[in-house]
Amino acid sequence: MSRSIIDTIRHLHGGTFLDLASDSLAELVSAVDSTGKPGEITIKINVKKMSKGAMGVIGKLSLRKPQEAPDATLMFPTPDGDLLTQDPRQQNLELRTVPAQAETQLKKVGAN
Repeated sequence: MSRSIIDTIRHLHGGTFLDLASDSLAELVSAVDSTGKPGEITIKINVKKMSKGAMGVIGKLSLRKPQEAPDATLMFPTPDGDLLTQDPRQQNLELRTVPAQAETQLKKVGAN
C-alpha cells in the first residue's frame, strides 16, 4: 500500500505547505460566504527526477477568491450632464438645533 498524499504534502516546503493550504481554504470560505460567489483553490504537485535516484517535489497553490463588488455612489444628473451628490429637484431642509427647555415637574393623574 502506498503512502497517503497527505503524508507527502505535510513534508513540502519544510512542513509549511499544508498550513498554507489550510489558511487559504479558510480565506476562500470567508470570501465565498461574504460574496455568495464561487471561488477556487488549485493545488499542484510537481515531481522531478533529480540526481542519484532522488525526486524533487514542489507544491504550488493558487487561490482565486471571488471579488466583492464595489459600493456604488448615488449621484443625480443635471440637464447639463453634470453629476451631483444631492438631488437638485429636492428642496433642502433648513435643520437647526432646538434649544433645551427647562425640566418641568410632571403631574400624577389619579393619585390620592
